[in-house]
Amino acid sequence: MNAALAPSLTAADRCDRCGAQAYVRARLHAGGELLFCLHHSREHLPKLRDLAVIDDETERLIETPEFTGEPS
Repeated sequence: MNAALAPSLTAADRCDRCGAQAYVRARLHAGGELLFCLHHSREHLPKLRDLAVIDDETERLIETPEFTGEPS
C-alpha cells in the first residue's frame, strides 16, 4: 500500500502496547500493522525499520492551532 493512501490516525487509534493515543503506524511488509504512542514508538521502531513502512504523525503533538480572531 502506498503511504499516501494510508488513512491518518485518529483519536480512536490506540497504542498496541499501552492503549494511549497512537501517533505512529508500522505497516509490516509481511502483512498487518502495529500502532504505537510516541513513547513506545521510540522503544520499538529501531527494530522495525527494515520490516515495516512507518507512518509517523508525531508532529501533530507539537502543532499549534491557527489564530482566527481577536482575543476576547
